[in-house]
Amino acid sequence: MLYAILFPLAGHVHVFNLFRYISFRAGGACLTALIISFWAGPKVIRYLKSVQRHGQPIRTDGPERHLIEKKGTPTMGGVLILIAMGLSTLIWADLRNGYIWASLLVTFGYGGIGFADDFLKLTRRNTKGVSGRVKLAAQAAIGLVAAVWMLALMPAPLGTELALPMLKNVLIPFGLLFPLVAMFVMMGASNAVNLTDGLDGLAIVPAMIAAAVFGLIAYLVGNKIFAGYLEINFIPGSGELTVFLSALIGAGLGFLWFNAPPAAVFMGDTGSLSLGGALGAVAVATKNEIVLAIVGGLFVVETVSVIVQVFWYKRTGRRVFLMAPLHHHFEKKGWAEPTIVIRFWIIAMILGLVGLATLKIR
Repeated sequence: MLYAILFPLAGHVHVFNLFRYISFRAGGACLTALIISFWAGPKVIRYLKSVQRHGQPIRTDGPERHLIEKKGTPTMGGVLILIAMGLSTLIWADLRNGYIWASLLVTFGYGGIGFADDFLKLTRRNTKGVSGRVKLAAQAAIGLVAAVWMLALMPAPLGTELALPMLKNVLIPFGLLFPLVAMFVMMGASNAVNLTDGLDGLAIVPAMIAAAVFGLIAYLVGNKIFAGYLEINFIPGSGELTVFLSALIGAGLGFLWFNAPPAAVFMGDTGSLSLGGALGAVAVATKNEIVLAIVGGLFVVETVSVIVQVFWYKRTGRRVFLMAPLHHHFEKKGWAEPTIVIRFWIIAMILGLVGLATLKIR
C-alpha cells in the first residue's frame, strides 16, 4: 500500500525513493508486524481468556506435567500472528505482485482451517476438532488453487519443473502434474509445523529461522544479477516475498514474547497450519521445494517420528518412541522443556545454514 502511494512521489520527494528497495520495505514490514504484535497481543490474549474459560484441551495421554502446568492456557494465538503479518504485508508489499496474494491465500486459508479446528476442540472440550479427511481436503483445495496461480505467474517451462539443489540447470519436468506436487509441498509443510507445535516456543522459532532463510532466497531468486552469479533459477517478481516473510518474522517475534515459557497463549492450529502453509507457498514460488525439506528438517523429523510410531505400532503393537512426536519422547525421558526447546532451536539454525549453503554449492 505504501509502495503504491509513496513511490510514485519519489520524483518530487527524494526520500520516497527508498520504497523502491525491497530491503527497506522488508525491514519496515518486520518492525511494523512486531509493533502490531506488542500492541495487540495483550488485548487478544485477554479476549481469548474471556471466551476460553478452561483454556486449550490437554491430551490426557500426553506428559503428565502438561495437565498441571499448561491447564487453562488459551489457544488460537495464531490469530495474533495472522493479524500482525497480514496488516504489515498489506502496508509494505507491492500489492500488484501475484506471488504476495497467492501466499496470503495459502496462509490465511490454512489459518482458517486451523481456526475451525481450534474452535471445535474448545466447544467440544476434547482434542478432536475438524476430521482429518475434511482438513486435508480443504488444504488440498486451497493449495491446488495457489499452485495453479503461481504456475501461471512463472516463466515457462520453469513453472512446471522441480529444481534439484546443488545441481546446476537440473530440472525434473512434471508438466501438468506439477500443481499436485506443489499442493503436497504446501500441505506437508503445514501439517509438519502443526505436529512440531507442542511445547512453548518450539515451533515459532524454527518457523522464523526458515522464514529468514527463504527471505534471503526469495531476494536472490528475484534479482537477475544475483541469480545469474549464483547460477540459480531467476523468477521475476519473487523477490517481493522477502517483504512477506519479513512480516512473518516480525509477527513471530511478537508472538514469542507472549509464548515464551511459561506461555501466556498457545498458537494453536490457527498459527501452526498457517505458518507451515506460508513456508510451503514461498518454497514453491521460489522453486526451492526440496530446500524447504532441508531448512525445515526439524519439522520433517517430527513428522517422520509420528509416521514411524503409528506404522510400527499397528504392525507389532510396540512403540519405537516413548511418545510421538519426537519432542514428547524426550519429555518422557526426563528432559526439561527448556532443554528440548533450545536444543531443537539449535538444530533448526544448523539446518538453516545448510539450506543456505545449497545456493552456492553447485
